[in-house]
Amino acid sequence: MVSMAARVEHPLPPVFDGESRVLLLGTMPSPRSRATGFYYGHPQNRFWSVLAAAAGEHAPATREEKLDFLRRHRLALWDVLASCRIDGASDASIREPVPNDVAGLLRKAPIFAVFATGETAGRLYDRLCLPSTGVPARRLPSTSAANRGRWPFEALVERYRAALGAAGEESDA
Repeated sequence: MVSMAARVEHPLPPVFDGESRVLLLGTMPSPRSRATGFYYGHPQNRFWSVLAAAAGEHAPATREEKLDFLRRHRLALWDVLASCRIDGASDASIREPVPNDVAGLLRKAPIFAVFATGETAGRLYDRLCLPSTGVPARRLPSTSAANRGRWPFEALVERYRAALGAAGEESDA
């Protein structure tokens, strides 16, 4: 079978500021996220609703609301990969991964905890980024619709509270 994996360059800048304490790292923006120009843009992905529920808030809908949410909760957002070959949004199809400069980002913001939003992001971070960052990444389950059967919504919320707690937020959502 011939692979249809296209070479994809990461089009989105990292989201962070001088108050960011926790970095959430995915693998690579999905085709929908690349089209909308922001992270976790597929309506079936539960990332924003899970984070909001973990914080006891309504899910942010617009790009501006999402940016405000991240800022208020001292969260930075980026992806492990700068480029790779990938079939659609399938992390399992990733080939020829090239990492983003996560160590460079960690030098620009007071981030002290890194969380990978899925097993593939965690494995790629450990192999490609950890040697230069020296900061281990804690793994969170993927919020992808493909992971619904394995991770019900409330179980995801409980796990993502750890990221909010690490940023110094209340974990009693």
